[in-house]
Amino acid sequence: MIAHLAAVASALALGSSTPGVTPTTITIGGTVPVTGPAASFGSVGPGAEAYFKYVNAHGGVHHRKIVYTYLDDAYDPAKTVLLTQQLVEQDKVFALFDTVGTDNALAIRQYVNASKVPDLFVGSGVSEIAAQHAQYPWMMGYLPSFVGEGAMDGRRIARTTPKAKIAVLYENSDFGKDLLDGLKRGLGGKAKIVSAQSYEIDDTSVDSQMARLRASHADTLMLFATPLFAIKGYVGANSLGWHPRVYVSSVSISPDVMKVARYAATPRTVDNSISIAFVKDPTSPVWRNDKAVKLYRSILAQYLPGAKPLDVYLYYGMAVAYSMVDALRRAGANPTRASLLRAATHLNEVNPFLLPGLRVTTSPSDYYPLKKARFVRYRHGLWVLFGKLVDARP
Repeated sequence: MIAHLAAVASALALGSSTPGVTPTTITIGGTVPVTGPAASFGSVGPGAEAYFKYVNAHGGVHHRKIVYTYLDDAYDPAKTVLLTQQLVEQDKVFALFDTVGTDNALAIRQYVNASKVPDLFVGSGVSEIAAQHAQYPWMMGYLPSFVGEGAMDGRRIARTTPKAKIAVLYENSDFGKDLLDGLKRGLGGKAKIVSAQSYEIDDTSVDSQMARLRASHADTLMLFATPLFAIKGYVGANSLGWHPRVYVSSVSISPDVMKVARYAATPRTVDNSISIAFVKDPTSPVWRNDKAVKLYRSILAQYLPGAKPLDVYLYYGMAVAYSMVDALRRAGANPTRASLLRAATHLNEVNPFLLPGLRVTTSPSDYYPLKKARFVRYRHGLWVLFGKLVDARP
């Protein structure tokens, strides 16, 4: 009896001294653009939440259920700051998880580190987060490096079409600039960027940018854009009667996004687009009998009925939630924010939602969890993998 009371007292002490941790729950939170110009990414939140509910139904993490609160910041960094402060100071979350968006994550980075609250696996591959980890150790990205992705594209163009004339539509942000910088590195002086046009996230049109890109007589178009603007880019090219080879950023290739682009423009404009992938595509017949894809569908059916499996951002949400659960387990039965950060910086994980051959690996000096990817080509409504795993580091 005395031992039991001591154990309860110890658990209660833990709950009071470690924000967001009680004997039965562990609370995490984050911001997701459910509305606004990047609302396509909003499905990441429900996808992750569904996976956490699945984990809870199977015992949780060290017998604690995960409570996940995600708030809509409409992709507005100013709102991200306010809502993150609410999560930390009012909701008392144990950790932040998967802040979606590059500018959004960078807007809260100083606050997160001053507060010593882990913000893990944010939805960005911007180089600044990983490169400055010594100064800001409490934030870690998840996506492959944007510079690395641009370099992958550049190396492929230099190898396969070295005389290409390249036009670039890019977001005027660290996201778009990283991709453009990587492209230049990967080209290595081969091929030629003949025009690069930027857009702002609150622009209503990219028609003028597309007209200037078309006028450059480029035969290759890079859409370094979020989903809405990738669609606008396809539509703009088609309306100008321009049908270049297209490379599109990996953040915009969910099949439901591509389906909209294909119908809003034409199949001719969209088909044969090239991008990179690191997760399995649950809409592809290639993975029909894959265990992780079957689990994805069963979790949606049980915990998110009515959701569309075609929305691969739901799948990505589960993939990143898997890594979060792994980190929480490795943080120990009596977790602290410091032990969670240690766990997150010592991962060597086989995540079943990722492509075969990929591992999630980190260290205190390596804040890029995903270091490889594969090329994919869009054909007849499906992304088709080709080639081997390619280095995606910057």
